[in-house]
Amino acid sequence: MQHLDPDRLVLLALSEEAADTDESVHLAECPGCSAEIDELRHVAELGAETQGLRALPPPPERVWAGIEAATTAPVRRLPQRRQRRWALPVLAAAAAAVLAIAGTVTVQQLTERTEPTPVTARASLSRLGGAPAAAEGAAEVLGGNRLRLDVRNLPLTTGFYEVWLIDPDDTTKMMAMGSLPKDAVDVVFPLPPNADLNRYRLVDVSAEPNDGDAAHSGKSLLRGTLTS
Repeated sequence: MQHLDPDRLVLLALSEEAADTDESVHLAECPGCSAEIDELRHVAELGAETQGLRALPPPPERVWAGIEAATTAPVRRLPQRRQRRWALPVLAAAAAAVLAIAGTVTVQQLTERTEPTPVTARASLSRLGGAPAAAEGAAEVLGGNRLRLDVRNLPLTTGFYEVWLIDPDDTTKMMAMGSLPKDAVDVVFPLPPNADLNRYRLVDVSAEPNDGDAAHSGKSLLRGTLTS
């Protein structure tokens, strides 16, 4: 039995045109054409269902592998004389699906980039006696769980600089946030889960020697109080 033209099957599956009487009879009697138009209609339905989707997470690698396998399999199953004509619509449909997913992910990523992280507290860091006149800094608490420092013009040191959160009511109570990388001016530290910023609200930058002692050296260069 002669098959219907592949391009005609695509139009019928997409409801672009209605089947005439002879085509309806053929589809009812030809298992091959009937199965092919069912597959095409299924693809069209999937495409229609995704029109309203916007905020999708980035698809895992297995999704791309599945798309590749699915587009390769239909072409291999077709008779050789029909592969050339079927390849273009099948691959075009797959490409449209990939572009739709990629476009949605791109829009989501751009949206996420334009949403600023809320600043829940700030501090202006003033220089102390041991710092040069040009030394300055600022601190911000981002989203309630990260501490961002912008520090400039600190003197060269053979040791390192350490960032602390200190209780101003009892300066013996302090939490070490971490050391500043060499030449760093903008650094973000994760806040410990137990960091109570209502208590540990003093931000301190100290000069520390490489002596293996984890305690504060007592040589603070910059200091400021976090306020919301």
